[in-house]
Formats: sequence, C-alpha cells, structure tokens
Amino acid sequence: MSYLGELISIGVAFSWTATALLSEFGSKRLGNLTLNVLRMSLTLLFSLVLFGVVTGNVLPGGASAEAIGWMLLSGIVGYVIGDFCLFQCYIIIGSRFGQLFMTLAPLSAALTAWVTLGQQMTRMSIVAMLVTLFGIGISVLGRGEHHRVSLSLPLRGVLFATGAALCQGIGLVLSKIGMDHYVSTDGMAEWLVPFSANFYRCIAGIIGFSLLLYFRKGLAPLSQALHDRKGLSVAIATTIFGPFVGVGFSLMAVQYTAAGIASTLMAMTPIIILLPAHFIFHERITWRAIIGAVISVVGVSLFFMG
Repeated sequence: MSYLGELISIGVAFSWTATALLSEFGSKRLGNLTLNVLRMSLTLLFSLVLFGVVTGNVLPGGASAEAIGWMLLSGIVGYVIGDFCLFQCYIIIGSRFGQLFMTLAPLSAALTAWVTLGQQMTRMSIVAMLVTLFGIGISVLGRGEHHRVSLSLPLRGVLFATGAALCQGIGLVLSKIGMDHYVSTDGMAEWLVPFSANFYRCIAGIIGFSLLLYFRKGLAPLSQALHDRKGLSVAIATTIFGPFVGVGFSLMAVQYTAAGIASTLMAMTPIIILLPAHFIFHERITWRAIIGAVISVVGVSLFFMG
C-alpha cells in the first residue's frame, strides 16, 4: 500500500495526542506518581503477554548484563525523572504546552549523542534547534506589564516541561547504547528488541516510582486508585495508546518509510492537540499558539534533513 508508513506515522501522532490528554486528566485525578506506577505496571504486563504470544516465553532474551544495565539507567532517566517531570507539567501548564516543549527532545538527543557517541552536530541540526526554540518562544512568551517580554506560563511548569524533554532525549540515547550491547536476539524477531529494551526500562520505572510514592505519600493513593474505576480506565487507556500502541506502531512506521519522514509526522502532536485541548479542557487557542506549534514542528523536521 502506497504511503503506508506515512499513514501509520500520522496515526502514531494521534495516539500520542490521546496519551497526553488522558495523562493530564489521569494525573489530576490520581496524582502523578500513582498514575505512573500503574502505567509502568500495565506496560510490563502487556510486554509479558506480547512476548508470551510471539515467542512462547514471557521473558525477553538476548540481552547481556551490560545491555540490561544501560536499559535500567535509561528507565531511571527517561521514565522516573522524565515522566515525573512531564506529568507534573501536565498538572501545572496542561498537556498542550507540555507536548510543545517535548519538541526539544530531539535537541537533547542530538546533544547527548554528540557527547556520548561522538555523533557530529551538523549545521542543519543547529538551525533546527534554533527554529524549535523560536517556535516555543512564540507560544509561551508574551508582552508583560513591566517588561516588553515575559513568560505567560508558570515558571515551575516550564522547568518541569523542559526537564521532561531533556530526559526523554537522554533516555533515548541511553536506550540506543543498551540495544547496541545486545549479544543476540536469542531466536527473537529483531523488531522485538526495542520491546525487550522497554521491558527493562519499565522495571526501573516501577521501582523508581514505587519508592517515590512510598516515601512521599505512602501506598494508600495506589490502593485508592485500584478502586477508582474511572481513574483505572484512564490509566489503562493511557498505557495502551502510549507505551504499547504508540511505541509499537512508531517502530512499524520506520519499516515502511524514511525515519526522517516518520519522525516528523509523529512530531505533529503539538499541532493536533490544539483542538482537543480546547474542547476538553476549554483552553483558549490563539494565532500565536498555532504559529508557535507549527514552527516548532518545522524545527523538528529539520533535524532529519541534516
């Protein structure tokens, strides 16, 4: 089928839009840490089912001790720190602005790969960073009462959103390093390797979020969430659309089209989320927000042209 990869990529962008909106609702209802413990647990459960159905063995194989170590580190950075910051920014500034800041993730990944893997930073990559930052700036900066330019969002929300994007980029590079250390696929299909990697990342996520929840609020919120039908349904939907369907189909998309095209189309979430955020959370949409989101997505696309 012509343009199958492009269609899948657009579908992934919608899937991640749904994840962001559901995560904002779930974080406000259940709490950041509680929702993430449920997400990590459900993702791990879905992964076990996937491995059991596809390979006949519920546990993934082929990972060396070094690979597992890198994946656990990736889980701590990308999930525990990154998703904590992301879901916290959803509570403070909403999923629409949160997803806008996530366009900084390629910038973070490029810088991390430059430092750790020696990958070259092209001129186009630098231009892409500046364009992405410019787009975000248009959306979140406005004219202040006492200054020509001021931040139109709470600073805490902006810091959490920026931290989330930086951690996602760093976590992605750590995952790549870990997957490069796989000794074999151990009879497992090659496309399952990222899911195997995510399995170990989720283990780190469950441990990290459970400890944070225990020491901050105890386990009572988790017990309450398990009896909250609506909250639990949102957690399940968030997991399906995000770590499970989103990851799976994003991997499938790059099999049918160029990685750059797929990545650009999947990065359209900040644009797609504008209307749903308006109707669901009654957020006001301005021309400044639309233009800023478009420019940020253009900036992301430039990363894959260098």
